[in-house]
Amino acid sequence: MTFTAAFVALNVILSTLVTIPIGIIRAAPMQHLLNVLGAVITGPWVIVQAFISSTIRVLFGTGTVFAYPGSMIGALAAWLLYKYSKKLSLAATGEVIGTGVIGALSLYPLIIILELDAQIFTVVAAAFLVSSLIGAITSYIILKQLEKHGVLLRI
Repeated sequence: MTFTAAFVALNVILSTLVTIPIGIIRAAPMQHLLNVLGAVITGPWVIVQAFISSTIRVLFGTGTVFAYPGSMIGALAAWLLYKYSKKLSLAATGEVIGTGVIGALSLYPLIIILELDAQIFTVVAAAFLVSSLIGAITSYIILKQLEKHGVLLRI
């Protein structure tokens, strides 16, 4: 739980510093980076981490309602793929599939419900994919270094 709280705090702070505003969303590669780290280090708590982080970011105005589907689905997919494979690369892949593909597809009904122009879906979906790729690749590099130096075994 301590790692979860620390990851939430890091996410809120880093997502205010590193944000890519694209139309109606603010892509946050740090959310994806911390989702993969959380999936490997905290296990299922990563889903709680994603929910709390998204909520705080929305409350602070540094995130939008679109943060929920992407972050939580990505966190779940990263954790499940890592849980069953124990491969860092699959944790990162799970984040990209969960956020960049499934999370992005889940936005379409939300866009319709909010009565937004359906044409923005393509831009938003592309932003989710790019943002999740940046975060997942960066987290994979960090995790490989932690693994190389034996840190992951001690956590």
